[in-house]
Amino acid sequence: MDAAVETLPASQTKKSSKRFAIIGAGAAGLCTAKYLLQNGYDDVTIFEIGTQIGGLWCYRNDSGRSAAYRTLHINTARNVTNFSDLEFGKSVQLFPDHWDMHRYLVDYANHFGVTPHIRFRSKVVSVQPTSRYRNGEPEWELKLEDGTTEIFDRVIVASGHLSEPMHASEIRDKFAGQYLHAHDYREPEPFVGKRICVVGIGNSACDIASDVCVLGARTVMVARSGVLIAPKLIFGRPFTDVTMKLYTPWVPDKLRRWIIEKLIFLLNGRMTDLGFKPLTERAHPTTSAVLVQHVAYRRVIVKQGIERIEGKRIFFNDGTNEEFDVLIAATGYLIDLPFISPSIVPTENNSVDLYKRVIPPGWEGLYFVGLLNSTAHSLNMIFEYQARWICALEKGYAGLPSAEEMRRDIEAKKQFIRKHFRNSPRHTIEEESMPYLQDLQRLAHKGKAARHAAA
Repeated sequence: MDAAVETLPASQTKKSSKRFAIIGAGAAGLCTAKYLLQNGYDDVTIFEIGTQIGGLWCYRNDSGRSAAYRTLHINTARNVTNFSDLEFGKSVQLFPDHWDMHRYLVDYANHFGVTPHIRFRSKVVSVQPTSRYRNGEPEWELKLEDGTTEIFDRVIVASGHLSEPMHASEIRDKFAGQYLHAHDYREPEPFVGKRICVVGIGNSACDIASDVCVLGARTVMVARSGVLIAPKLIFGRPFTDVTMKLYTPWVPDKLRRWIIEKLIFLLNGRMTDLGFKPLTERAHPTTSAVLVQHVAYRRVIVKQGIERIEGKRIFFNDGTNEEFDVLIAATGYLIDLPFISPSIVPTENNSVDLYKRVIPPGWEGLYFVGLLNSTAHSLNMIFEYQARWICALEKGYAGLPSAEEMRRDIEAKKQFIRKHFRNSPRHTIEEESMPYLQDLQRLAHKGKAARHAAA
């Protein structure tokens, strides 16, 4: 699909008196601020909990919210990861690491004049409507950790969903050795010579198992669900250079999936031959440049489930058992919105009821950017589409259905996920990226013809 993301003409970007608050100076918050500024909204404040730009891409970020480990690389290639109007430098590797990403986001904020709008060391502890809140005239109060409060016309939450670890209590509470969540993993050296069990089969689990297996005495990966592990490269080029060409409206979804699965089979073989369960439902993509080789060389041993844990001994579903020194749980994250009342935005069963992943029905002037997982396209591209839609709504070039219609749309999305995706907390915010981007583009452009006719 066309990845171009337009900005409103200069003649239609007059300065506005609306006050915008953005929570989080990561990629989503920076992108949203950039589009607001370009569309004439100059009163924009980004509240950042730490002292750094870049959110999760800032290694050892003093915000405490980044899960970046030393060897982390982005899963999407450089050419599909950058924002539409600022490329990575030519010297940046095909798959940028977290240092590349952090530098890029700092450059992005500086290039588009976003940096002066960031207020560092500003933790938001409460977002609530003021007593003057009215439909058509929303007004929100932000309270900061230092006790100060400020009033805004619009609030955009861009704080992400990868900061509150989801612990599997049946694992954490019973294992007598060293336990840590993947969120707290940084580097492999502390695990030299140790027996390590990694629970999970997502991207972080694959990276961490690949990290520690070359230094540890033994590494076992517990993959409790089926998986299809895509490679990073094909014929020396990013795998996404091939797969993204398939994401067009004229390639049927079923055919696209079949082609991608066959390509993965040709490159990585059958997942079941490596000891993994077959993938029988849709799941968030897993990619790894090296895990398949580590499994083939038996540096990583695959198990399909845990029966029970006694002290340091783990009993697996295949009847075997072993003692381990360390258990690393790559078991995902909880959606964490501690500063918003559940009466405004409920987060039940790790799910958030947002129309098109952006708008809570019944509440005006409150938006969310980045609270989703994508099946294919880079999140940076999705942030741009979300930000453009918000700008179109604020300019009056796009409208919204009734709150009841929004709720019906949200329920239809939930039913789609229940039908097609693996039943796990992670997939409650999963989006099939191509139809989702088409939806956002259609919604943002609804008033485009009328706008041009009036120009």
